[in-house]
Amino acid sequence: MQQNKLARRLSKATKSRRKQHTEDTQVTVEWGQRLDTAPPSTPSTRRVTRHSGLTNKELYKSIIVNGTEYSIGDAVAVKSSTDDPHLAIIYKLWQNERGERQAVARWLMRPHEMHTKRVEAGPREVFYSNAEDLIAPEMILRAIRVVASGEDGEWVCRRSFEEHSARISEFDWASVYGKNMLLDARVDAELFGQKLESRAVKKQPAKGVPGVKKRKHEVESDDGESTEDESFMASDGGESAEEKSHRTVRKVRSSRVKEKTRAVPKRRARLHDMQPQAVNTAMLKRASRTTNTPQTDDIAGRTMYEAARLRLHVSAVPATLPCRESEFAEIYGHLHTALEERTSMCMYISGVPGTGKTATVRECVRMLRESADDGCVPAFEFIELNGMKMTEPQQTYVQLWQAIGGERATPKHAAQLLDAHFNTPSPRRHTYVVVVDELDLLVTKSQSIMYNLFDWPHRPHAKLIVVAIANTMDLPERMLHHKVSSRLGLTRINFQPYAHAQLMAIVRARLVGCAAFDADAIELCARKVGAVSGDARRALDVCRRAVEIVEHEWRAQPTGHAMPMVTMMDIDRAVKEMQAAPHVTFIRNASAQQKVFLVAMRAAMRKAGVAEVPLGDVALVHRQLCLMHAMRAPSYEQIGVICVQLGASRCVLAESSILDVRQLVRLAVAEDDITVALKPDPVFSKLATS
Repeated sequence: MQQNKLARRLSKATKSRRKQHTEDTQVTVEWGQRLDTAPPSTPSTRRVTRHSGLTNKELYKSIIVNGTEYSIGDAVAVKSSTDDPHLAIIYKLWQNERGERQAVARWLMRPHEMHTKRVEAGPREVFYSNAEDLIAPEMILRAIRVVASGEDGEWVCRRSFEEHSARISEFDWASVYGKNMLLDARVDAELFGQKLESRAVKKQPAKGVPGVKKRKHEVESDDGESTEDESFMASDGGESAEEKSHRTVRKVRSSRVKEKTRAVPKRRARLHDMQPQAVNTAMLKRASRTTNTPQTDDIAGRTMYEAARLRLHVSAVPATLPCRESEFAEIYGHLHTALEERTSMCMYISGVPGTGKTATVRECVRMLRESADDGCVPAFEFIELNGMKMTEPQQTYVQLWQAIGGERATPKHAAQLLDAHFNTPSPRRHTYVVVVDELDLLVTKSQSIMYNLFDWPHRPHAKLIVVAIANTMDLPERMLHHKVSSRLGLTRINFQPYAHAQLMAIVRARLVGCAAFDADAIELCARKVGAVSGDARRALDVCRRAVEIVEHEWRAQPTGHAMPMVTMMDIDRAVKEMQAAPHVTFIRNASAQQKVFLVAMRAAMRKAGVAEVPLGDVALVHRQLCLMHAMRAPSYEQIGVICVQLGASRCVLAESSILDVRQLVRLAVAEDDITVALKPDPVFSKLATS
């Protein structure tokens, strides 16, 4: 009791101190001179318009913070998440429709804040950059003095830094800042290579006869050519005025119908119209790697079988992933557009295991890194998280903060640090591309982890791209709350299982230059795997096992014997051997109720979209399957005994039986093994393939 009272007193004292500290550090902000019209030389900033979401703003020339007036173009110190403030130039000031005061800060970067190689600079030298952020005026701490050279200034600036290409150039700070030309669009064009934007629309010359203006009845056709009204054309025929008017109306209607049929959804048009050249360049580079990349480096000094086994291993990284060109183009286009515009976004990628989801995303990131090294896109940081490698979902915060901040923290503290990081503007902020694999394993009861992961990209200063990968296509609608799934957005890409032709292309692409397989053998393997699951990893395992069988037989023969190729018979032996695995044999010889339990468990997992489901859900599906197929439905106690039996054979992993129907269970064998084991059974063949 005394300890509880002491804890309450300490808590009240802490709250009172925080309240007193807040009152002491309260910032007062007032508007200064109002700017009725925007200066004509001020360039339009798309990032600010997008972040604010408003177009009707009251512009101001100055603002008063804690009694000190700051004008546009002043150099100031801006509050940061640490004790070291950021440096910036006040670029714009306005008040939006909601009455919120907002400012645009153009950062003065120090060498450690620039995402480039080490730069030789003085101890108090800053670089004038074109990196901007939307900040609250309350974050302005004080005015600073920046000079071109000498010892009398607080900071020295004589070079500029272009954020997109990381280009550094010299300029005369005294002439530009002294004449208040930092806000001039021509200075931006000279320093950073930006094109001057003009709101005037160029008038296109009238098509057709030179010198003849378009009449008001001319209709623009789909191919860009104009179609004149027949009433204004010279006619030699004897058409009446009524017939001419009907023909004109038909032309107008047909042109409108063509325009409607040619309409493209806005989101799709934006993807292909904004960055078509970037996607085409990436696709051409990807195709050249497939055709021109030599694959003889792993053959030197190895036998034909050793080279084949090395290439067919699932951990081997090929030059490119075939049969995923459309998915690659869509993912690359979304990521390239977000990096180019320096915006945040969420992307959800789904598909059954073994369909190339993670490999395609890694290939997109690898090519984007090459583009960033060439200066085609801004630099970014890549972070990969995997739900299977975490002991608990809360470790997501720990690993993410360790990759961003470089230090370890408890899950609660890491979540607070991440929230503050993505809410605070900073010139040293790079764009982070975070790939979260096995997303379904991070679902918790409160769903706070999923909420934060998908909510952080919507913060104005986040610069965060989240790519979520899961095995279930409708996981957001099935498992997540509406407030979580709505933040995930509509950028969703689904990977379909491989067909047998695609599996053949994948295996052949890995075996280029290695004549270890007969063509019919590869086709047989692709058809057998494609009929069951379409898993590329299983196809590679079957081919690799066939190589091991042939190599073992070849080494048992006398020295000097020719090396035979892998044939259809060898593939068939490898498939039968994999089907004769101990766990497959156990499932094939299990009792009828145990088979129904495994099928019910797989159905419950697919319905929930997660790998772990409560025993009560499995029992409900188990009883329903028994009633549907005229089998005796066991009681819940009997189903619990069946679960214990399968757990003892290591086919099922379960929590303590004390939890009864609330205990979580999961399969310890692959779902494809259940299909392979039960497919020959005439009773369970339909259940196994359903």
